[in-house]
Amino acid sequence: MAYLEKASPSLKETLLKIYRAEKPIEVDQHFHEFGSIRYHIKYSVSNPSIVHVSTSTLLETQGAVTLKDISSQTYEVIKNIAVGVIDIVDPPRLGFQLTIGIHLDNIPRGKEAIKIITKISEIQAIILSNQLKEMLRHLNFQDDSRPIINNNNNNNRPIKIIYHPSEPFYVFKQLDKITAVFPMNFKDNSDVVIATSFFQELVEVGSQKEMGKAPQCSWSPIPPLQLRGEPVQDLTTNSGFVSFDITSRHVEGKRLDKTVWNLLNFYAYVKYHIKCSRGYIQRRMRKRMDSLVKLLNNTGLEEEAAQNENGRCKYVKEFVMVPKGKLMMKQRCKETTRRVKISKFRIKINGCARFRFNQRWISFPKFSSKPSNKSYTKLD
Repeated sequence: MAYLEKASPSLKETLLKIYRAEKPIEVDQHFHEFGSIRYHIKYSVSNPSIVHVSTSTLLETQGAVTLKDISSQTYEVIKNIAVGVIDIVDPPRLGFQLTIGIHLDNIPRGKEAIKIITKISEIQAIILSNQLKEMLRHLNFQDDSRPIINNNNNNNRPIKIIYHPSEPFYVFKQLDKITAVFPMNFKDNSDVVIATSFFQELVEVGSQKEMGKAPQCSWSPIPPLQLRGEPVQDLTTNSGFVSFDITSRHVEGKRLDKTVWNLLNFYAYVKYHIKCSRGYIQRRMRKRMDSLVKLLNNTGLEEEAAQNENGRCKYVKEFVMVPKGKLMMKQRCKETTRRVKISKFRIKINGCARFRFNQRWISFPKFSSKPSNKSYTKLD
């Protein structure tokens, strides 16, 4: 599965713009990401050393655990992003879950500044990941020896996580594993076909021996039994339900961060795969159409050549598109050649051909400087 980027591109770009500005600039910016994450950046010229960043999400949970508020452990993780650079403002800005103050003067110069700003841009990913981590820990630390009989018990009820308003998923505990279930819905019928094929192939690849360490994947057109009693609108799908079985191996050490982030972005990954698949199919269709059109054109030329041969025509003239620059150069070369020929050969005048063999030469008298014997009489 693709490991999507955690840093918010809009937040990172704005913070770098403020940090690299030669003079302080006034910034009061609101923006959203993924339809459910909000940011507010406040930077005042009167206090140019501190940037305030507020963030919140519509992430909700229902079931055994409710974690709308940020825990103290998440606060500690945020503070350790850059010690001495980040301060948590208490209380946060009205309407937001968290507000932090970034001390620009304490950020080191050079490439280290870009790394710190990139880590600060991952603040929302840290909040979401830590909330899901605590849910997994809560389920993982339950007593496995206790039988799961009553599904109406709150301790065994699936946890509904709303990472995006229209894309909830469920997490529930089983005997030796934790299962995450994703109800899949798509608007276009073509997306449904591509997604269903992709899920079936994902299950087939995941069952191979080479993928034994990866979480086991399963797909079903009907919801699992554990989701009985959940809202009907959440269980009404057109692409089935995708489930991942997470064991203790997948939440040990550094694997926990990657597992949690991949679960939160599974919907985004599926949409990315469908978009790429549609683009690939369209390119193949255009390529195939071009080859068919070329084949039809060649067939027409062959038929025309055959007709010309039957009509005793020895040559077939083919028109070729010549670029304008090459055509102009060719015309100039022809003109230059014509002028050279004119200057080299004699001029031919039409109508003078009959004088070619009947030429009469006029004789001129010869003048000499020697005195002549003849006398000349001067006339008065």
